[in-house]
Amino acid sequence: MMIDVFLILASYLLGSVSFSYLLVKLSAGHDVRAVGSGNPGATNALRAAGKLVGISVLVLDVAKGALPALVTRAMGRPEIIVGAVAVAVVVGHVFPLFLGFRGGKGVATAAGALGALAPVPLLFALAVFVVLVALTRYVSLGSMAAAVAFVPAAWLSNRLGWTEVDPWVILAGGLIAVLVLVRHRGNLSRLVARRERRLGERKEASS
Repeated sequence: MMIDVFLILASYLLGSVSFSYLLVKLSAGHDVRAVGSGNPGATNALRAAGKLVGISVLVLDVAKGALPALVTRAMGRPEIIVGAVAVAVVVGHVFPLFLGFRGGKGVATAAGALGALAPVPLLFALAVFVVLVALTRYVSLGSMAAAVAFVPAAWLSNRLGWTEVDPWVILAGGLIAVLVLVRHRGNLSRLVARRERRLGERKEASS
């Protein structure tokens, strides 16, 4: 019991480490939250400090999301704990202790966590992301749809016998999707109002 509590807390603290904030501060000397959208994520890090920092943040956020579930599963802990640490690391990224509980939108960290939980359903979710972004050029829409798509993809994977996904893992995927949707509520409002910027669209051109 105590080791499981430790793993969940450690996962939350790992999630609370903002690589966007740290790398932008180290490389450019300013706060990523004072640039662009103010979101401490990979996209805003790219705006604040360039491509190398942006790509580095993306890779580190994905790895950060995957690590807790991979380690917990390797330790032989039950799938309910594997799912719990995956949720905890995304909660940490979205509501980080070290940044006053105001973190990023969780997409890269969620992708890492979901990929560690169940790689095959994540591939389906990534396909949803690519198709939607290609058709609409709304990255936010693709991100939200991909997060939501993980759960039906996991269910379908079980039904078709592609890979067995534990019910606790599917539940964890659902909770992570809720977190991603909560952090994208502003994007969702702008999508409904048709004011969301498309990929490659300049801010001045948006209506």
